[in-house]
Amino acid sequence: MRATQLIFASVAISALTGCASLYDWMRGHPDEAELDASAKPALEVTVHDGEFAKIQQFVTPGGVSVWLVSEPSIPILAVQMAWKGGSAADPAGLEGLAEVVTYNMNEGAGDLDSLGFTTAMEDLNMSFGCTAGAEWTSCSVSSLTANAGPAMDLVATAFAAPRFDQGPFDRFLREEEVGLKTRETNPNYLAWRATAQALYPDHPFARETSAESLAGLSADKAREHMRALMTKDRLIVTAVGAVTPEELAPLIDKVAAGLPETSTVAPVAPIDLSKAPVTQTVVNLPQPQSLVRFIGPGIDRNHPDFFPAFVLNYTFGGGGFESRLMKTLRVEKGLTYGISTSLDPNPSLLSWSGGGQTKNESAGEFIAGVKEEMTAFVTTGVTEAELSDAKAYLIGSYPLGFDSNAKIAGQMMTVRQENLGVDYFDRRNALIEAVTLEDVNRVSKSYLDPARYSFVIVGEPQGIEKPAL
Repeated sequence: MRATQLIFASVAISALTGCASLYDWMRGHPDEAELDASAKPALEVTVHDGEFAKIQQFVTPGGVSVWLVSEPSIPILAVQMAWKGGSAADPAGLEGLAEVVTYNMNEGAGDLDSLGFTTAMEDLNMSFGCTAGAEWTSCSVSSLTANAGPAMDLVATAFAAPRFDQGPFDRFLREEEVGLKTRETNPNYLAWRATAQALYPDHPFARETSAESLAGLSADKAREHMRALMTKDRLIVTAVGAVTPEELAPLIDKVAAGLPETSTVAPVAPIDLSKAPVTQTVVNLPQPQSLVRFIGPGIDRNHPDFFPAFVLNYTFGGGGFESRLMKTLRVEKGLTYGISTSLDPNPSLLSWSGGGQTKNESAGEFIAGVKEEMTAFVTTGVTEAELSDAKAYLIGSYPLGFDSNAKIAGQMMTVRQENLGVDYFDRRNALIEAVTLEDVNRVSKSYLDPARYSFVIVGEPQGIEKPAL
């Protein structure tokens, strides 16, 4: 069954009554929709008719690369846009600049101030917002297909003429200033900071917003930086909805028309955790529980060990109550409410990490238990039953990631960002099914040695040798 057939059909079709159709909107914009065939060539569309989705790939007349899943049964258009370059590209001393850019993208544009822009989105029953990750700047749009033209017009105005008014800018600063205070009592944030400072202190990933960097920000700098982050040449788009490539292309080109052609955003140098020191750090924080985080080197998606490791992670700590860490540390020993692990294939920071919370009194026992389970994986591996359960879950649950237009667009964007290939959705389950017990146990020996993992403990732990910071 295709994922596009799995989309929930609970949208109220009656909401479309009285709305102009996308066709009607385009009829009212002949400069976009009624182009003479001799003036602009027809789109060249490459179709991948896969098991999960029929993906149409094309480049718009304006030069934007798009992946589209046409879903005529659901009258919603979901669009994802992304540019390589995020918060790691902030100039040193101006940490927070990418965040203030994305914060303000729906806070006013053109003749519309913040309230006017919000009201316009509400009138169109649409959503639009942007975020800045470490390496990617992303924006998403969702609207009824009948309103797609006016909705994308509004988004185009946000890209062409963002206001960066002082009111929203100052609100961002106030919120960030509150965040600077609250993060000092947030164990997850303190664990991240301690990990970064211990393993890659001089890398852009280790930089953090400060009172000094916030003081250096300005609306003019944000406007200038927006033009560096969001350019036509680095824009990639994924979309799902009741539109054809011919209908979508002019909408995307209108949005991209207000962007600069190009800019230079320096790529982020990769971090090799296998060369980083293995440490144990304690961050003192008065609280009744200790947060324990551990991290070690991960595996690139293109490495033959990746899918065996992906399957192994389910049994190790990624499978909830089916994982060994949960069975041992929660169910058998009662040391924690929950513990989990994850495998991150980001080429810039390949990692295998995990963590959980325990009473301060049992922190030492908790860490010992994690290491004992790692050692058990190294020495005895997993069982056939564990392998079978992991593969069944990872394959069986996969379609749940395709049950809405927005989810499908997001899944396609991940595939694009990680260069997995348009056929990845069809290959993925077969790659999992092909994993053998020998593969998994080989990976266990290579990657789960506790000597490869650094630990950070935040709280007032007992039974820990490392002095508190």
